[in-house]
Amino acid sequence: MEFWSDQVIEKSWRVLLELNKKFDFILIGGWAVYLYTKAIKSKDIDLVADYQALEEIKVTYDLKKNSRLKKYEVIVNEISVDVYVPYFSELPLPAEDLESYTRSVEGLSVLAPEALLILKQGAEMERSHSVKGQKDRTDILNLLVNGSVDFRRYNEILLEYGLKEYGERLIDIVRNAKKEFSYLGIENLRKRKLLRDEIIEDIKRA
Repeated sequence: MEFWSDQVIEKSWRVLLELNKKFDFILIGGWAVYLYTKAIKSKDIDLVADYQALEEIKVTYDLKKNSRLKKYEVIVNEISVDVYVPYFSELPLPAEDLESYTRSVEGLSVLAPEALLILKQGAEMERSHSVKGQKDRTDILNLLVNGSVDFRRYNEILLEYGLKEYGERLIDIVRNAKKEFSYLGIENLRKRKLLRDEIIEDIKRA
């Protein structure tokens, strides 16, 4: 079950592929989660770019600086694209460090699952009571169920950046997940319990 209409999703995907042909960036956000899990597509596009790429994007599109939210924003073919940059954007992990946590997936430079999970948690904490917060929690559970998260590596990153509370919050998200399982097509209550127990045990054991 998707959050958004098929028409919007397909348009967003086409915009992402077109941007990938023109600019260098690291993909984060919902589309990055989808590339690892093949479940739950996205509407918006979230990128991390260096200042050279940012200038190139400015030449092509009407890029706006959002000083309050510490990011740049552009609308491409009715699709919202957020661009985060080093030494300006405020993410749980510094944008300037994210190059160290990337993988190539289907021709795109994508943030590694462990770092992606942390960024998703940061977004969820800021908007937990909104529809986007619900989508964040679904993306988080999706990564845990269908992605390949190395919890040992995840904990190492948390320790390095002083984000120990993220591990505790992650367990809370898994323990309280209900609607998130429905979005993933998991309705069987026994299966949900088994997945919850397995994921929480893996997190604690790492």
